[in-house]
Amino acid sequence: MSNVQPQGEALKKAIEWISEQRRKHPDISKVKLANDAALKFDLSPRDSEFLLRFVKKDA
Repeated sequence: MSNVQPQGEALKKAIEWISEQRRKHPDISKVKLANDAALKFDLSPRDSEFLLRFVKKDA
């Protein structure tokens, strides 16, 4: 069975996952979390770049 998600849904889940991880482990690098999320949610290169910019911008 295929685990295909609608466009944008994987990115949304990745952002939610990063938020959860930051609450649990505030000392983990945001860049590491973004890279881990890109792999975990099989993000496209474009979505991965967006996610990286998003977490770097978030103070």
